[in-house]
Order: sequence, then structure tokens, then C-alpha cells
Amino acid sequence: MGTAATAPTFRDATDTDVDALVALIESAYRGDSSRAGWTTEADILQGQRTDPEGVLAVIKSPDSRLLTAERDGRLVACCQLEHRGEHAYFGMFAVSPTQQGSGLGKVVMAQAEREARETWGVTEMHMTVISVREDLIAWYERRGYRRTGRMTPFPYGDERFGIPQRDDLQFELLVKELA
Repeated sequence: MGTAATAPTFRDATDTDVDALVALIESAYRGDSSRAGWTTEADILQGQRTDPEGVLAVIKSPDSRLLTAERDGRLVACCQLEHRGEHAYFGMFAVSPTQQGSGLGKVVMAQAEREARETWGVTEMHMTVISVREDLIAWYERRGYRRTGRMTPFPYGDERFGIPQRDDLQFELLVKELA
């Protein structure tokens, strides 16, 4: 378990962060390192979670930001914010497995919501979560997100998103009203 000793500092990612960000995202979701935290998808997906091209595309997009959190000079969390009209999309959320359980995820999410509201004036945050991830969805519900029951298919056959270990994966849309 990490410690909440020092508050993270936030900044937008730059090109030079790409490799560190890919490593952070992979460590949070894939392989044995991810099992140290509770966000692991190692049992449902193998292969990669993202790649340098995917991360760089978010950094470069005029409608997206990749918000990073640093603690003691190292990247410990990140998330993507994308402006989509009346709402913002929240994605690519990763917290270092060694920092999970320290409250860092809540802090990052609150910062992301604040910045989306202040920067773009949006009234809602949207995200999609693999529907079988009940523990993760429950965590988001405690942060004020609600399940919509609106599903989109998992991109089976596209290994950029990983190699599914089961055949019932889909994404559910979660929505939060931003005050």
C-alpha cells in the first residue's frame, strides 16, 4: 500500500513522457506487476493495454489532454480527458500498483473533473468500463458515477486493446453530473 504522505503535482503530459506513461499504464493493468494492485485486468486480458502511438495520439490531439500526477519526481498516475461537446470523456486512467489504496485515485479523479469543468465548461463526465469489472464499477459509483446499461462491444480481434481471455467482454457507459 502506498502512502498519502505527499500530495501529487499535476501537469499535462508531453512527448518525453510517452515511454514512462506506457510503462505506468501497463504496470497497472497487465501481467504480474499489476497483481500488486486491484485494478489488474491480467485475468481477463493479456497482451498490451496501450502503446506509444496510442499515448502520443492523446497528447497531440487538440481536444484531449493527458493529465499526469507526480509524487517525488516520478509519474504515479495519469488519465485522459477528451472534450466531446457537452461532456468530457475520462479514460486511460492508471495508478501505479504500489500507490493503489493510498487515496491517490480519488485525488486524480477529482482533479480531472475540476479541470474538465473549468477548461471546457462541461456538465458531465463520461467513461466506459469493462462490464465484468464489478469491483471497479462499484468504486466509480462511490465517486458519483452511475451505470447507464448502455453497452458497446469490446474490439475483439484488435490486439492493440489486448488479447481477451473470455468471450463476454463489453464496455458499459458510466456518467457523472459535474456540479
